[in-house]
Amino acid sequence: MLRAENINKKYGDLTVLENVNLEVKKGELICLLGHSGAGKSTLLHILGTLDEPNSGHIYFFDQKVNLWNENQKSKFRNENIGFVFQFHHLLEEFQAIENVAIPAMVKGLKPKQAMEEAEKILIRVGLKERLYHLPSQLSGGEQQRVAVARALINKPEIILADEPTGNLDAYHTDELFQLFLELNQEYQIAFLIATHNLKLPELAHKTIRIEKGRILA
Repeated sequence: MLRAENINKKYGDLTVLENVNLEVKKGELICLLGHSGAGKSTLLHILGTLDEPNSGHIYFFDQKVNLWNENQKSKFRNENIGFVFQFHHLLEEFQAIENVAIPAMVKGLKPKQAMEEAEKILIRVGLKERLYHLPSQLSGGEQQRVAVARALINKPEIILADEPTGNLDAYHTDELFQLFLELNQEYQIAFLIATHNLKLPELAHKTIRIEKGRILA
């Protein structure tokens, strides 16, 4: 479904990714394991068309998405990819339900319908009592669940998660990993989760290790 082919990325003289090849099949839950600075975030950004490789291609169902123009990439991201980052990036002035509804409205849903969909997803991720709370009124674990709901609102083919538990304690880390597993099974959404947490590989369908910008065999 999503494939990286011979991806290379440099920032100046610094090589961040070198000849990276990776494939995600529909419905897979994959752990991208590596230390800080290994190239995990850069790879996810390139896979999600948030960044450009210096060479190589990103394929989505055999289409070279990295060659598309910015409008095409933006539409592609909004409709097919959900992002969950270490920092939730919620809009502080908007309630949880509004934060989740925004991507659906960008896609073209009417506000009422977008809010209804956002409510359903927030209930699914365990936030029925937090629909109208501002981010500042939520715990760290709750904020990250709002971010997950926001990533789900447009029913993406894949969720790219970059150190999603980096700011959570052990309890909320386990809780979020379990939620990912449940959502993967229920909706058959693929997950590619970049982490250095050693618990997730035990739960994932597959683990890919990256070190110094290279995928290890």
